Amino acid sequence: MIIKNAADFIQQTASQNYPIKQAPTMKAAFMVSPVGFTLDTQTAQDNQYMQMEQAVDPTRALVQQMNLAKRISDCGIPVSTFPGSPETPDAVFPNNAFATAHNKRYIIGSMRYANRQKETQRKDIRVFFDDVLGYDKYEIEHDKAVAELTGVLVPDRGRAVGFVGMTERVDEAGVAALHEGFQLDLLFQFELKPTEYHTNVVMACLAGEACVVCPDSFVQQQDADAIADFYKGRTLEISDAEKQAFIGNCISITKEDVFFSQKALDTLSSQACAQLENWGFKLHGVDVSELEKAGGSLRCMVGEIF
Repeated sequence: MIIKNAADFIQQTASQNYPIKQAPTMKAAFMVSPVGFTLDTQTAQDNQYMQMEQAVDPTRALVQQMNLAKRISDCGIPVSTFPGSPETPDAVFPNNAFATAHNKRYIIGSMRYANRQKETQRKDIRVFFDDVLGYDKYEIEHDKAVAELTGVLVPDRGRAVGFVGMTERVDEAGVAALHEGFQLDLLFQFELKPTEYHTNVVMACLAGEACVVCPDSFVQQQDADAIADFYKGRTLEISDAEKQAFIGNCISITKEDVFFSQKALDTLSSQACAQLENWGFKLHGVDVSELEKAGGSLRCMVGEIF
């Protein structure tokens, strides 16, 4: 079911329980090395978070990506890393191009820009899911829809509920494809302000137990309120300034371990940290500042395998 109205979403979630019924966090992860990483002028067209005036240090980017992979592995989550390429400067953010769902399915996204469309055609990641893991493929065809996977979709994996903020990186056909591809029971579709490009910068679901959300990024305040109501008593609302520091781009690595970029964690108030910790989360900060110059942060670098 796809719902496009806050009142209907509140009514639906009040009338039907959406308990955690499957694994809320990943069993493994995949990443792409920042070899060839640069600031992409194509995706800069609608990504206001990109720091186009900054120079990129490829070696520092590589070290930061490798350190993130190690920190994830230290939490007991194995990580597979694929090579990057100068032809795909944004490939270090693979969650937009490839994703997985429960029941051994992998999804191939439909990217808005040509450089990112090249990512979805790479054979090595397809072979990994097809032959190594034996997953079934669900591919969103570019001539039929635009849908940048878990960039525009923030899924609550355990409850099979999803949240899609409408931007230029997803269209109506893309929403329908995300609903089907990720095998969701309920999807809430809402409008984000024109300054936004991906929902996962604006909000995050933490292991189905809580959410982080920036209400200022929503066109309609009631849409943000409806999401907060769904996670009643466990919603951390952040300001626009905190969102700009990528606090909303955090990710649950395990049921307890939540990763932020170091910039985001340093920006998070002591009160907010205490609140998250009281909800049972252990907070980790990892420096990915070199990658953040490209307008994404830590969550975007991690492809989840369910």
